[in-house]
Amino acid sequence: MNLRRVIASACATLVGLAAFAAQAQPAYPNQPIKIIVPFAPGGGSDFIGRFIADKLTKSLGQTVLVDNRPGAGGLLGIELGVKAPADGYTFILIASSYAVNPSIFKLKFDPITDITPVAQISQGPMVLLANPKLGVKTVKELIERAKAKPGEITFASAGLGSVTHMAGEYFASTAKIKMTHVPYKGTAPALTDTISGQTNVFFSSPASAHAHVDAGKLVALGVTTSKRATGATFSKVPTIAEAGLPGYEAVLWHGLIAPKGVPKAIVDRINKEVAAALANKEAVEKLETDGVAPAGGSADQFAALIKKDIALWKKVVTDGNIKVE
Repeated sequence: MNLRRVIASACATLVGLAAFAAQAQPAYPNQPIKIIVPFAPGGGSDFIGRFIADKLTKSLGQTVLVDNRPGAGGLLGIELGVKAPADGYTFILIASSYAVNPSIFKLKFDPITDITPVAQISQGPMVLLANPKLGVKTVKELIERAKAKPGEITFASAGLGSVTHMAGEYFASTAKIKMTHVPYKGTAPALTDTISGQTNVFFSSPASAHAHVDAGKLVALGVTTSKRATGATFSKVPTIAEAGLPGYEAVLWHGLIAPKGVPKAIVDRINKEVAAALANKEAVEKLETDGVAPAGGSADQFAALIKKDIALWKKVVTDGNIKVE
């Protein structure tokens, strides 16, 4: 009987200590949160990062800071972020280029198992643009021209291994055509040379393209998503799939990840706050100024998207024997 009393007393003490520890644990978040944006200030990714940081600051009641860490196509900032403590106070903004990197570069982390997917923020198309002097007005006409003269049509990109490069390679392999890739150091020079006719076509973000399409300097042949884009400039532009290349789909997206091991309760909290931020009209209007739409969805859905795109771009790289020195 005495032994039973001792055990019961010990158990009660442990339960009490556990309850005390739980009560003593400060509520999350109790200090500033950092979002690492692995790109330079002023670009589309920085816009998305600052947009969501502002929304989370208001909803969480804690300052959410943006820490720009550009370099190596975004890899420097991502590598820094995934090595941070898994305490819910460091997140990393990633773009769709994240899914390309494993097939192009030697990474210092596993892009699937060394992260915690949190929430997808945005989604949107690229637009296949052509110089008017090329004389093609549809995707079918572009494919026919490329088949008639293999390698003669040139496509610009924002750089070797960029999403715009991969979109062009994916288009060529799916259509079974040969185009000549011309890499540039960024979107601006690629657009400039496509407008001037130095290159023939370019896969661009809607935000970068709409003014040039409206001015008649470029022709929009198709969008890369499975659904048509919104907005006055591109709403009547067909998807590439419906315009002559069934099955073609490439999505531009942004989302939040965290280091491996962040508690599920924190992931669920941030996912919920991101979803709430994306659900209002102001969010839709702000994101549309950058040519994208709100995404949302669960952390598991975002994880599935990352895996799907990593597999997609790996196949494109393998099929095209693409190498980046």
